Amino acid sequence: MDNLAELLIDRHRRSPDLRVGLADRPLRLADLLAAAAHLGHFLLESGVRPGDCVVLLGTNSNPWIVSWMSLQLIGAEAALTNPAYPEEMLRLMVGDLRPRAVICVGDQGALELSGLDVMRIDATELDEARVRIDGRPVDLTLSPAVDPAVLPGVHRLPTDVAGLMHTSGSTGRPKYCAQSHLYFLELGRLMADRMALGHTDTVFAPLPLFHINPLGYGIIPALIAGAGALTADRFSASGFWPTVVSAGATAIVLHTGPIEILKGSVDATHAAGHVVRVCFFADAEFLDRYNIPVGLAAYGSTEVGGVSHLRIWRRGDRVDHPEGMSRVGGAPRPGIETRLSERGELEVRAAQPHMIFEGYAGPDGIRSPLDAEGWFATGDAVRFDETGDLVFVERLSESIRVGGEYVPIPFVESHFAKELGGGTVALWSEPDALRGEAAVLYVAGSPLDVASLRAASARLPKFMRPRRVVLVGEIPRDPGVGKIKRRELGELAVLDEVLLTGTADKAAS
Repeated sequence: MDNLAELLIDRHRRSPDLRVGLADRPLRLADLLAAAAHLGHFLLESGVRPGDCVVLLGTNSNPWIVSWMSLQLIGAEAALTNPAYPEEMLRLMVGDLRPRAVICVGDQGALELSGLDVMRIDATELDEARVRIDGRPVDLTLSPAVDPAVLPGVHRLPTDVAGLMHTSGSTGRPKYCAQSHLYFLELGRLMADRMALGHTDTVFAPLPLFHINPLGYGIIPALIAGAGALTADRFSASGFWPTVVSAGATAIVLHTGPIEILKGSVDATHAAGHVVRVCFFADAEFLDRYNIPVGLAAYGSTEVGGVSHLRIWRRGDRVDHPEGMSRVGGAPRPGIETRLSERGELEVRAAQPHMIFEGYAGPDGIRSPLDAEGWFATGDAVRFDETGDLVFVERLSESIRVGGEYVPIPFVESHFAKELGGGTVALWSEPDALRGEAAVLYVAGSPLDVASLRAASARLPKFMRPRRVVLVGEIPRDPGVGKIKRRELGELAVLDEVLLTGTADKAAS
């Protein structure tokens, strides 16, 4: 296959009754593709052409999936965008891409995106074969049915851009990563192979589809393997396992944040009756608690092809790393080369062009951040263990350096989380006149026990000890992948506070 349109058409030919869509309202792939072809024909008639950028703005829904399929069938470049951003930021982000159209799904149908000279399509009622174009209602049933195989998306090259997916960084305007058809097809086959997906499987990927995790690790691999491909309109800890059980999901795709939320709030009895055999992204505790045979750990990002390193865990496996099992990324996938810079930053290069992203898309086209030899600097500090597996240490742009020493954030967070026995913790920094920075520990969901906190702090090297422990209402996380928004921690309301280190301790350090 050369492109995602061919994947959709081939899978429809082989498995027209495949369940795809929201887990509580799945549709037949044949019906989804017919609706996508109908919408695609309408978009072509409205002036959208292969290679045009079209922004898809919305949260998970069957109309969202139909819209994404439609853009692949006509060969447009689908810019998948988080609607949770403020409208002012969305105008800037969308304006940078200079799209031919914006498709809004769900509550985002009311967004004005004023000041942008762009065709605006509200696809919220796509289930009823109705859309609105620039506010004008259009009944898609009045146009003729279209064979998906005759739409121009089937002629796209593997190296052509299939999608634009923005990063979820915590500072600055999110950047759109340009991804080729080859990028998605290679990633999809890799994940389908590593999870051993087949036509008897059902994949459940409940996180927002505008991120690489559910789309690249879940939905596309399922389509490649002929497995059911299900999602949810939102991630719900209380509703997660009942949905998994009722859907008969055999493979689930999550991320660190949701994994931690489930472990901290959902008893194993809620998962009774599940038939899950493999989970991406899992740690030892998750596999043990919910009785799952196999889990996948990984290192990756939207830039480096979705996943650049993978490790398969079996229930009962353990590692003795201070960073913990969830930080082990594993071995490089085929076709990926890695090296470390002098400061310990991971650099990645694809042996086959277009396996990783093409660059960052903006008003002047796609800007590649690769160096002259094709290396991409990830911004992440990593190390390699005795087996050669990658172990993630920290994000260099989100690092804490005390007196010249880098503080291992995951290790310190894990250390205090075990001591507290509940709640969630996050480590960040504040300025310090003597040491440049001082660590601050933020805690949510657990009262501050002064004696326990000071005892836990005393067991750490001095440069790792937080100066303060602050009780807050909630740890802020990215809504897509669950990453902690560390730069927002200092802005939270303080409910309680404990001082752990004083001036003398700081000076001695």
